[in-house]
Amino acid sequence: MASSLARYESFLINNVSTISALESSLRSITWFLPGRFKDAELASEALSSMLNVMSMYHDTLLAKIVSNDPKYRPLIPTSLHTRFTRAWTDKDTLYKWAARILEIIRFSELVIEMGLRRKVSSRNKWRGIVLIEIVKALLRLLMMRITRRPLLTPPIPERDFDPASLPLPSSTATSPTLASSSLAPSRSTTPDHLKNNLVPLPPHPLLTPPPPARSDTSVEDYLLPKALTTASVKPSLSLIRTFASPTDWLSEVIYILRPLIYVSLLSADRRSSRPLMTALAMEFVSRNLRRSPPPSAALERSEYARRDRDMMWYLFRDSIWTTFTRPKLEAFADRTIHTPVLGLLSAFMKDWIPLIDEYHYYTAP
Repeated sequence: MASSLARYESFLINNVSTISALESSLRSITWFLPGRFKDAELASEALSSMLNVMSMYHDTLLAKIVSNDPKYRPLIPTSLHTRFTRAWTDKDTLYKWAARILEIIRFSELVIEMGLRRKVSSRNKWRGIVLIEIVKALLRLLMMRITRRPLLTPPIPERDFDPASLPLPSSTATSPTLASSSLAPSRSTTPDHLKNNLVPLPPHPLLTPPPPARSDTSVEDYLLPKALTTASVKPSLSLIRTFASPTDWLSEVIYILRPLIYVSLLSADRRSSRPLMTALAMEFVSRNLRRSPPPSAALERSEYARRDRDMMWYLFRDSIWTTFTRPKLEAFADRTIHTPVLGLLSAFMKDWIPLIDEYHYYTAP
């Protein structure tokens, strides 16, 4: 088993660009599988889940290769999210495994729901969803207890480098087959009888573009992205401040428990609007209790902005979905079904609307 894993890792390192392109292509195909054949949505989500888990393993391996090479310098500076999450995965083993398990559950939760819908009753399916949310809430509470900071999504480092820029293995770099390619190419010379010995005419003033005018604004626009910010020089673990008051803890706990309470109420009564109203109330309470990060806390501000954007998913849930969003989408799809280009979007929407009705995790952020 160890030898097979080592061979696969060697194959990955030597073909990292090809594998990354294949991952991207397969992930794009999964968007168009639903509705194509029976159980196509299950095949699509199973393939997507497998690709996400494999990508997480590939990212872990490639990050280890980069960290072991002192000569590697990324073309693009590491993002604040990657700096913070990588610092915690390197510092605390419990955080690292809790974050990885949480991501694996997030990748496979929709596939599990599809399997439960096909094999067990509706009541047992919702019990399984509640169990998944209990495990996710416990893992998030554990990571919050370890870091004493707001949680980031995702809690593990993301791939933020070009796989083609990774250093080649030493065996490949020192291969004798590459010796000829390292020689400088000889400069080609032009024979004397083919050379143009005429003196070129000076360019006409009307055909010469005027010299660019000096502009302080253009200089500032060029230098501003290259300037260091406070986040650029902060230690990675200090990119997000620790909780300073019980209100900060309460806000994060409410945000973490919100999905669990929502599915618990939904499993008991799926026709009532109480689960949706309760989840929205918890969302707004958590938002009002959380602290206001200063302008220099770029990473914390981006996380809170992402949470605010995720509130758009409530448009695809319960009574809001059935009375407002779905009729609007269906009317748009019916009007544009025979329109060029827009007809493809309409067909795509008609394939996905029934899945939103049947599965909870299609619209769960």
